[in-house]
Amino acid sequence: MLILFITLAVVFRVATLLISIRNERKLKAAGGTEIGKTNSNILAVAHVAFYLCAIIEYGFSDYTIDTITWLGLAIYLVGATFLIVVIASLGRQWTVKLIIARNHVLVTSLLFRLVRHPNYYLNIIPELIGFAVTLHAFWTLAVGMPLYLIPLFVRIRQEEKAMRVHFPQY
Repeated sequence: MLILFITLAVVFRVATLLISIRNERKLKAAGGTEIGKTNSNILAVAHVAFYLCAIIEYGFSDYTIDTITWLGLAIYLVGATFLIVVIASLGRQWTVKLIIARNHVLVTSLLFRLVRHPNYYLNIIPELIGFAVTLHAFWTLAVGMPLYLIPLFVRIRQEEKAMRVHFPQY
């Protein structure tokens, strides 16, 4: 069952990456500007590394599926659900990179009014925690999560600055 979970999680992430790539091309073709390119690359590597480390740690373990596994799966599914909601809310503006379009529209839906960065706080963080907990990859969680949070918080600061520059009402 966990091999199926890993496979579906990777397929889900690749599918969202393809959406991001499509949106990125359109945004850049329309004059969009990428901000924080180096940090975006670091985040991408960190995301892949987190998944790989959790999978490797799982591969070296011999645990059975238990309550912790189901709790991790529930956390992961909450994060994945919020990613779908965020992608639907942002539409063609959603990418894994920080790109400001020339005609960028500030999204002010309820979700974005309640949570300043729902993609990060309601998707990425629960996704990674849920993935690691499902696989009982607690070393990956303990070491990898703090390391991942460094470029994630850099990204949040970059995004805050970009949004304030482009949207005085932000």
